[in-house]
Amino acid sequence: MAHVILGLLMLAPQSLYDLVKSFEAGVGLVYSASSGSIKRALDGLLASGLIEVESVQPGGRGRKVYRTTDAGRAAFRKWIDGPIEGPDLETAALSRLFFLGLLDPPERAAVLERIRERAAANVAELEAVERHLAVLEVPEEFHEVLAYQRATLDYGLSSGRHALAWFTERAAREAST
Repeated sequence: MAHVILGLLMLAPQSLYDLVKSFEAGVGLVYSASSGSIKRALDGLLASGLIEVESVQPGGRGRKVYRTTDAGRAAFRKWIDGPIEGPDLETAALSRLFFLGLLDPPERAAVLERIRERAAANVAELEAVERHLAVLEVPEEFHEVLAYQRATLDYGLSSGRHALAWFTERAAREAST
């Protein structure tokens, strides 16, 4: 979440309220967050020097507007250029894709290629499971259970293959521009 907030603050300085609205209006489609989790992430980013308070708006609540620091921009850059980690490829990939326009055009293809490679690795893992299940002997009483487990695997393979094809095509398009 911290990197998503850094990306949003790189687009424009924002208050907590603005960030909540930014999540609801855009990145929240692929990365959900509550106002409390956004506030905790802001506090951590502030404590680590990755963001700073740009201004405190006058009024009863003294609404703080945050912006990234040089260290915050470097941390964001390290994240978007880094390996695609974690169990949830979709969230990791789409949160980077959402901010890809912050990079220079030649740099975008490399990020897309890393996402494509991760999608290919995920598909390969699921295909290995599929091969294993094809030769697995299962007692009769578990055939229905296995049928739904295979249906779950089929869904994962279909979704993974779609992601792989989509990111392959997008990476090729980006590389040709």
